[in-house]
Order: sequence, then C-alpha cells, then structure tokens
Amino acid sequence: MATSYNVKIWALQTRYKTDDKGKRVPARYVVRWTVDGERFEPSFRSRAQADSFRSELLAAARKGEPFDTDTGRPISHAQKISKATWYEFACTYADMKWEDSSPKYRSSIADSLTTITLAMLQNNKQQPPTGTLSPALRRAFNKNLRESDLPSEQAHALRWVSRNTRPLTDLAKTDVLRAVLAELDRKRNGERAAHDTVRLRRITLGNALDYAVERELLHKNPLREMKTRKHTAVLKQVDRRSVVNPIQARTLLLAVKEEVAPRLYAFFALLYFAALRPEEAANIRKHNLSLPEAGWGEIHLDKAAPEIGKAWTDSGKRGEQRSLKHRHDGQGRTVPCSDELTAILHWHLETHGTASDGRLFWGERSGGTLGGTVYARAWKRARQVAFTQEAAASPLAQRPYDLRHAAVSTWLSATGDPVRVAEWAGHSVHVLLKVYAKCLDGGDLQAREQVERRLKGL
Repeated sequence: MATSYNVKIWALQTRYKTDDKGKRVPARYVVRWTVDGERFEPSFRSRAQADSFRSELLAAARKGEPFDTDTGRPISHAQKISKATWYEFACTYADMKWEDSSPKYRSSIADSLTTITLAMLQNNKQQPPTGTLSPALRRAFNKNLRESDLPSEQAHALRWVSRNTRPLTDLAKTDVLRAVLAELDRKRNGERAAHDTVRLRRITLGNALDYAVERELLHKNPLREMKTRKHTAVLKQVDRRSVVNPIQARTLLLAVKEEVAPRLYAFFALLYFAALRPEEAANIRKHNLSLPEAGWGEIHLDKAAPEIGKAWTDSGKRGEQRSLKHRHDGQGRTVPCSDELTAILHWHLETHGTASDGRLFWGERSGGTLGGTVYARAWKRARQVAFTQEAAASPLAQRPYDLRHAAVSTWLSATGDPVRVAEWAGHSVHVLLKVYAKCLDGGDLQAREQVERRLKGL
C-alpha cells in the first residue's frame, strides 16, 4: 500500500438541482481533498453525512496518519475496508432492506444477491454444486431463515462460501466488475437471461454498492463510473390477441359457473368487470362491498394478498395481507361495481357465503388464502370448455390476468378518460396509455372502416 502525508482538505461543496417548481435546491454535498496531488470527490445526500466524513478525514490528518494514495482514505479506513468480504456484506445489506420491503421484493433481492455471490466466488476447488449453493444462499439472505437449522449440505456450502468469496473491494477492479456483470446477464445454463431479470440484478448490485459507500466500505460506487449498456425498464404492451370481447368473456364466466368451479365464478367476474388484480380479488371481504339490491355499487379496496412463500413474510403465513400495489399503507382505492357484477356478487354471497373473516374466496382444504394454482387450473379448464380447439390454442384469455387487461381496455374505450380509468385500475396514466390502451376484438376492424370512409370523403 502506497501512502502519503501530503494531504489537503477543502470545505464542503454543495451541488444543486432544479425541482419541479423551478426552484434551485441542494442535491448532493461533496467532500473534496487531495492525497499527494490526486483529487478525491465523494458525494453524499445529506450535509450531516458529508460533514461527518470530512471531520474524520481532518482528524486523521491532524493525528499525522498516512493516507492511502489509491483510495484517498486514511490507512485506518483502508484496513477496515480490506476486511469485508462480499458474502458478509451481502448478508448485512439483505438485513438492512428487510424491514421496509414487501415479501416479494425480499425474495427478489435474495435471488439477485445469490447470482452476484456465485459470480464473486474466487476458488473453484471443492466448490459445492450450484444446486446446493443456490438454495443455501437464498436462505442466507433471508433474515427469518439464516439462523434456522440448515440441511448439512447447505450448512457446509455456506461455510465454504464464507471462506471463498472475494473481498468487497474487488468490485472496484474493472475486470472483476465486468466479469460479474457478464454473469448477471446469463441464466445458469449459459443462455441470455430475461431483460427484466438482468435489470433487477443490476439494480440490486448498484444499490448494494451505494450502501457499501454509505458504510465506508468503498470510497465510491464503481458501477456508477463504468460505461455499460443500460438496461432500462420496458413496459410490456398487452398482446391484443389475448384480450377478450364482452361475448367471449361472458362465455368463459358461464363455463366457470356451470361446469368448472361455481365458487370461483364471482372471483373471475371481479377480474373482468372491476379489473381487480388476482391478489386483490383473493383478499376481498364482505365489508369491502357497498352494494345496492340492484344497480351500480362500489368496491372499496384496502389490502391485497400477493402469493409468496411464508418464509418471506413477517407473519410467517402464506398470502400475508399487504398494501395495494403502488399504494402506501392505509391508502386504498374505490372501483365501480356494474349492475351485472352486483348481481353476481349477491348470488355468490347467497350461494357460498363467506369465510369466518369475511373473505369471499378461500382455499377449500385449509381455509387459507385462495391459491394461484387453484384458480389457474380452473381457468385452464374453462377455456377448454368454452372455446373451440383452435381458440383454446391461441393466446386469447390465456391467463386469468388477461381479464383485467380486457376490463381496463373496455373502460378506456368507453369513457375516453384515462385519468379516471387509471385511478380505478390502480396505476399511473403513463402505464395505462403505454400498456393497456388496446382495442377490443373487432375494434381494429371498426377503426379501419372509419379510416376508409374518411379517405373516401364520406
């Protein structure tokens, strides 16, 4: 380690940005100093963090402590940094994210950290098979499971990982970081991973490295300075071939009611007539319904029950209630309930009643949350009953979620009011226009006829 006592530290520098109102506001606070003429400029989001860091540099310089010429840090910092391994740090990062993350996001973080950790292994001798390492690492990145009894082969795998993971600081080396990024782009079989998978892995790595800087384990985030191909979020547009028209939807719902699973008739009707997400419909309770005897009513949504393993939930139960998607805790939304859906819900309550906690739908065996495999099997059977062989082989209403796509498309086509429809559907206007603005079956033909008439001057 090359060191120097030639250190100069300047005052804090504030960098500004312009907010939505056109006002100039502080954005970052920069600590500036040089070591033997080499300049260093890490930035911080808060002035307190920046001031504290600068004070540590000043204290080290006043004590006559040498500074590392490569990192710009006092050697006491460098020694602290050099001790951290990626695996140890990744466990700390997973724990830090745990409390404020949903169960699904916790699972996603664990998946990404597992892939990154496999890419950070530095010794292939006696390496346990990936089929053992991957589930062991997922448990290690789960705050609920890390201290639980592990199968012997997984416990051995984690001990091996703790001894054979690269130091965190290796990610500051360009060749190591590029090799890790290359691994994030691939599946286990070497094929190219899905775009969203790669994007989520890179986001996790970038956020983890930001946390390492915050913990003073790295002096800067190397990923922010490396030129790489950007993996931006891509909104997938709905395949118009999957969107059912009103006749097709009612045919499918009738098949569910009369031949497949009558107790799920209202469940699928909520997806089609009210555009609910499956996890929202699965959590509907009687108190969420405001229904007249006939006519239009309202559905007041406050919670959803996304399907995720109990190991990732706070309660230890599968299908834990969570806030609505894109909503803060306690922030619900109201959805209109058409006269036809009102009649269907009344029929369901009279015929099937509710669970003890008021839920309209529940698992028949356990009485718990309605499982995704249950309604997926019922929907598959309904398509076989309602459709011809050719239609059943097409993308038309292939998934229950396609009923939501059809509902939102119908609302948009009928009202021409994207702001109101976005509010009902529970997402932004941008997503609505980018993803859901699709013609119903036959709508494209109608549009072409209108263009043809205009071209003919009619």
